[in-house]
Amino acid sequence: MDLTEFASLTISLFFLMDPLGNIPLYISTLKHLDKKKQKIIITRELLIALFVIYLFAYLGEKILNVFNISQSTLGIAGGLVLFIIAIQMIFPPSKETIPKHEKDPLIVPLAIPYVAGPSILAAVMIFSNRVSNNLTLGLSIFTAWIFGFLILIFSPSIQKLLTPKGVQACERLMGLILTLIAVQLFMEGIAEFALDCHRKI
Repeated sequence: MDLTEFASLTISLFFLMDPLGNIPLYISTLKHLDKKKQKIIITRELLIALFVIYLFAYLGEKILNVFNISQSTLGIAGGLVLFIIAIQMIFPPSKETIPKHEKDPLIVPLAIPYVAGPSILAAVMIFSNRVSNNLTLGLSIFTAWIFGFLILIFSPSIQKLLTPKGVQACERLMGLILTLIAVQLFMEGIAEFALDCHRKI
């Protein structure tokens, strides 16, 4: 296994999961529940998110084939979606609307789209065709997920430690890095599209 590739993928996937940015969203959504119940729900939702991410990582190519979507199209679309999300992380809306849940939230919104959002699902589908082997991708997903899980399971303590402004500053830094990843995915998609067109000529 290429350790450089593993580290690069893990960091990219960690940023795409955006656990620091999800801290206030998770806290607000689960604030009406006791701490023990919160941890149970966070664990359940993150396991669901992990399953969905793995599903798209290893069945993504078949999904693309069903809809006749090329890798170049996915790279361009994924880059654009990720860029929009990254810009929102850097320049968040002045007033963010957080859904209110009287009952325990299931799948939506904690698992999807907060963790397993369109950007990471598109990214793992792209990465699945670019990594040296599936083991590297699988371990990268799990490692990034573990770090995200630890951050969200201890989100109240982390928010107190960093303060809301500190969390926001970290999210903006992550957003800046995500813009670079988004541009790279977009440019690689353009390059693949140009190569496909050249082959058809």
